[in-house]
Amino acid sequence: MFMVQDMGANLLLVMITITGVAIGSVTGQPLYHVCSNYTANATYQTDLDTLLSSLTPKAVSQHFDNDSLNGISGLYLCRGDVTHDQCQNCVKNASQEIRSRCPSDKEAIIWYDECLLRYSNATIFGVEAILPGFFMWNVQNNNNSSPNEPDIDANALMYNLIQLARDDEMMFAADEGSAGGGTRPTYGLVQCTRDITSNECGDCLVQLLKQSQECCQGKIGWRRSGPSCNLRYESYLFFTPKTDAPPPVPVSGSPKGNGGNNTTTIVAIIVPVFTVVLALFGFYYYRSRRLKVQEGTSQVILLNNLEGKTRMQRMEEGWDDKGEDDDGGEMHYFNLTTIQIATNNFSDANKLGEGGFGPVYKGKLPDGKAIAVKRLSKNSGQGLEEFKAEVKFIVKLQHNNLVRLIGCCTKGDEKLLVYEYMANTSLDAFLFDATKCVELDWAKRANIINGTARGLLYLHEDSRLKIIHRDLKASNILLDDEMNPKISDFGTARTFYAKQVEASTNRVVGTYGYMAPEYAMEGLFSMKSDVYSFGVLMLEVISGRRNGGFNLETRAQSLLPYAWRSWNEGKAEELIDRNVIRTCHVREAVRWINIALLCVQEDPEDRPSMSKVVLMLGGKSEELPKPSEPPFSVGRLAVSDYSSTSDLVTVSTNVSTR
Repeated sequence: MFMVQDMGANLLLVMITITGVAIGSVTGQPLYHVCSNYTANATYQTDLDTLLSSLTPKAVSQHFDNDSLNGISGLYLCRGDVTHDQCQNCVKNASQEIRSRCPSDKEAIIWYDECLLRYSNATIFGVEAILPGFFMWNVQNNNNSSPNEPDIDANALMYNLIQLARDDEMMFAADEGSAGGGTRPTYGLVQCTRDITSNECGDCLVQLLKQSQECCQGKIGWRRSGPSCNLRYESYLFFTPKTDAPPPVPVSGSPKGNGGNNTTTIVAIIVPVFTVVLALFGFYYYRSRRLKVQEGTSQVILLNNLEGKTRMQRMEEGWDDKGEDDDGGEMHYFNLTTIQIATNNFSDANKLGEGGFGPVYKGKLPDGKAIAVKRLSKNSGQGLEEFKAEVKFIVKLQHNNLVRLIGCCTKGDEKLLVYEYMANTSLDAFLFDATKCVELDWAKRANIINGTARGLLYLHEDSRLKIIHRDLKASNILLDDEMNPKISDFGTARTFYAKQVEASTNRVVGTYGYMAPEYAMEGLFSMKSDVYSFGVLMLEVISGRRNGGFNLETRAQSLLPYAWRSWNEGKAEELIDRNVIRTCHVREAVRWINIALLCVQEDPEDRPSMSKVVLMLGGKSEELPKPSEPPFSVGRLAVSDYSSTSDLVTVSTNVSTR
């Protein structure tokens, strides 16, 4: 099967898919090669023979070298973990094989498992190149991942390796990772030719990784190789781990596995320039051979860019296919060392606060950019799936009233989320603080309510995803330096299909006092359960009182029944925070109390949608319907003991909160 697509810069992409090839390769056999169709004269061929003969002896002491002779440039690169003997043997075989397969060509490249060899009559030294090249993958899907969703474990491992290779003298990195919550080992390897710079190496590898998104999602066992760099990801150990011991026994080109009986799909992408540009169009000629691949499994790959790479800043960004809501935000995979340095090794002095999922630290990147790092606690309610959900959701969402995720890091037991830094931390830090609350005048509170409503409306109706947040509360509303609100913490968020209106769960995760009764008691959640949480939040912002902040030990009323009684008795203005009562528009505040009570009605069908809420907040003269009594009425004690250090709880569906 041949597919031709425009690659930009007048390049054509030819993809050759071959099925039914047995896994396993013979040691010493090339993986792939490319020859040009420019015929070399006898002198060129003689000089080429001399050049290739001079490269082979050097491989006995070094894994990379390049040289030139009479306008011919040549180089070789051996895999960073092979022995010098293996390196020399591979280069020797490559020199012989490339002359056999490309006997009269002016340029060619050949790849083996242990090395690559390349020559050309054009300048190739110091020129970052990802083409020509090839993909290889196993046709079997990974049963634990979907082709349409990112694999955080694989991404984190490969991006960590890319950053390590950039800083490594050999521009090589290989290491073990894990998947499935640490239950499955994974292995990755990346390498660059050392004629390019460190930044070019990182850029080259990330570009290959981005291309792998299009070929290798849901496949097991893949690699992508080009002239300047290559990378590989497997679920079995295919390289020789670093040790302090003497060099290991030479490794085979590929593990035998289970006999090489799996069916594979091999995709070769070859884009060398072979001919002159004609008057109206140019064409490139490709020569391909069947690839013999090695057994292994891989994870879904979803690509993004690497911090600090100028070329990658020009590449398409994001974790998924481009959609109408993407606005080009960047996403980075950080290595653990970078985060540790940025946060002074998670020092208490850098600690901004702590929630149910773990502490949050302020940090500063090497470029001076301030960040907030959420460090997920091992004992928190947020496991690997919630971590993946938060990354997956928030990177797809772009709105002024949603917090921006800059990047993430997974290493061992560490799961870290890196956010844009919010100078004024969270809403609860101001609203429920006896001193700071005075800084929230009515104008700021109105802006916070309106902004949060718009952010929630975006999640429910305006984004390409239909997101139910499930944990909207004051501590999850962050404030920037101008007190603009941004909804954060998507660890418990869930996606709905286009026509889906409700879902159920046996694991109710949320915060007492904010959970809608149908969710807390029956595990049913919907957009209307988020509306309920927003209503509670509105009442807190207007009153300055925490729901559940009343003295529950004396069985006093919680905020909702108190608000209902005040409004129902015509005394709604008594609910308004005394710090703003003199400066606020009382009529507007009372109207907003009415809206909030509409949001917290017991029957979800009676609650307005967020689009209706936004319209009501902006209206002045529209008459509002009368709300019904909230579910947590007088005499029915609300279990809503909110704590900023343990605010996230798991509630079984047989627990009544009335």
